[in-house]
Amino acid sequence: MSSTDSPGSRVSIDPATTLGAVRLRVSDLEGVAAFYQRAIGLHEIARSATEVHLGVTPGAPLVELVGDADAPVRPARTTGLFHLAILVPTRADLAQAVHRVVDAGWSFTGASDHLVSEALYLDDPEGNGIEIYRDRPREEWARRADGELEMATLPLDLDGVMASLPPGVPDEGMPPGTVMGHVHLQVRDTAEAGDFYGGLIGFDPTVTAYPGALFVSAGGYHHHLGLNVWGSRGAPAAPEGSTGLDRYRIHLPDAAEVDAIAGRLDAAGHVVTVGADGHAVRDPSGIRVVLAS
Repeated sequence: MSSTDSPGSRVSIDPATTLGAVRLRVSDLEGVAAFYQRAIGLHEIARSATEVHLGVTPGAPLVELVGDADAPVRPARTTGLFHLAILVPTRADLAQAVHRVVDAGWSFTGASDHLVSEALYLDDPEGNGIEIYRDRPREEWARRADGELEMATLPLDLDGVMASLPPGVPDEGMPPGTVMGHVHLQVRDTAEAGDFYGGLIGFDPTVTAYPGALFVSAGGYHHHLGLNVWGSRGAPAAPEGSTGLDRYRIHLPDAAEVDAIAGRLDAAGHVVTVGADGHAVRDPSGIRVVLAS
């Protein structure tokens, strides 16, 4: 449960907190859905006339696509999604992801070693950023003298990644155990975002010295949220109904934790609405967050 032992004490979110589905508004529902199946390896687990939900486990979507052929394109220099980050269980799974993307005729935009993880980057057909990554074991994560996690952006040992997958292993899509590892957002101000996601929701800062960015997490993870201003410092929110990020979900272990956070947000003047899928609120950059147990 959150800690609020004394006035002015820092709240801390439950360490079992994770991230849930990222919902994207897209203009070409069928084309984007096909991309997430062929190039990313997610499976269709639910469908309606206007939505396609994709994931690994039935009932637990990782990406929700909402189709709107008339949606305006998200303008440049607005807040929203930098990338969604799909965490695979093993290095061999990361290698399989390379084969899958290439076999689908798609290209990567980058590949990095972040010390705590190894990551691949690409964009979906409508420009939404995607990271596919695997974590190194926590006991290998180094810390600096000030206690912060040591993270960097170094060249990925792609040969080593590819050598981890034995020849001839069939591709059956993203494997069991694949989750939404983190979400990286473009915000208008990192200090403001830190007050919201740290001071009110209760995520702990893990890396504060990375230029133009802040990373926060629950339970000592390297980060559940990345918050950067690299192309969005002081920017407005994307217009309502435009393509791109519609909302993302934070999953908490129980309803009491959701209520506690919603109470803090309400007391701080943020409008919290309760719906069938959880408590929804917009962060200071206008990004919609759903808190659910």
